This record gives sequence, C-alpha cells and structure tokens, in this order.
Amino acid sequence: MSGDTGNHARRSAVEWLASAAPDPGTCRWEWERNPLGVALLPAGRVWDVLVLSSGLGYPTLDVLSRCTDRLGPVLADFGDSRMGFFVPPGTAAGWLATGVRGAGLGSWVVVPHPGRHTSGVRWVVPPDGTGTLTDPAALELAMHEAAADRPGDFTVREADPPG
Repeated sequence: MSGDTGNHARRSAVEWLASAAPDPGTCRWEWERNPLGVALLPAGRVWDVLVLSSGLGYPTLDVLSRCTDRLGPVLADFGDSRMGFFVPPGTAAGWLATGVRGAGLGSWVVVPHPGRHTSGVRWVVPPDGTGTLTDPAALELAMHEAAADRPGDFTVREADPPG
C-alpha cells in the first residue's frame, strides 16, 4: 500500500470503528491519549465479535484466508490466548458453539487504534475502512474445517441465524 493509500485506509478504519462509539470524538481522543492506545467500544450496533481460543482461532483464520478475500477485522488479546472475529451485528445472539463467546448488544470490546502498535490487544487483520465484516457462514465452515484437523479438541455446533 502506498503511503497516501495506507494513511487514507487508516483514517477510514478509525472513522468506521469510532462510529460504533456513543461519542466518536471521545473514542478518537481516547486512542490519541490513552497510553495503551485502546478504546472501549460497544458491540452490537456496527459489528459483533466472536471470540475463539487461539488454538482454534489461528487455524480458522488460516482456512478463511485461503477461502475468501473479504475477511473482516480480527483481534488477538495480550498473550495471543484469544482471537476476536468481527461479524455482522446480531450474529453473537444466535451463535452456539462450545468454547466460542459472543460479544453482541450490551457487550463492550477493547479495541486498539488501527495502524498503531500496542502492547496488549492487537490487530491480526486490521479493519480496512470499508466496513468489511467476516461472513458468519464462512466463519462457521472454516471453524469446522479447522476443528476437523484437530479431532477431540473442539465441538462446533451450527449457529441459529440472527434475527
């Protein structure tokens, strides 16, 4: 990505993520002044987050990366023990899978500034600024494939459709 294109994408990603906040200006202020470079944003309006253990998350991300070029943002927590896949709002409410937690309406997510390195939560796949989210059906299929490669480690059940 050229410098101008990269800066524009980062600004767009900041604006898109901040749009989830009750006060986008405060969110941007937090990112600029918080020594950790993070802000607390509500899930459920612009996106939900499905949280997987990294043992399932990284293999799932690998499968998704081979199957689609429209991958939504993905976070990893401090220590890489969990990964959060950004999916359409409403997905978390109907998602049923052992070991998968959903952050939807009423949940808050620690989100780092896109384009900055932080010492805690970090982007594995940063937001692209267009609002692209991971397709829940593709995520579910990728989880099944990743879990099939590690029998006995995971149980993945079908999700109920949002709504």
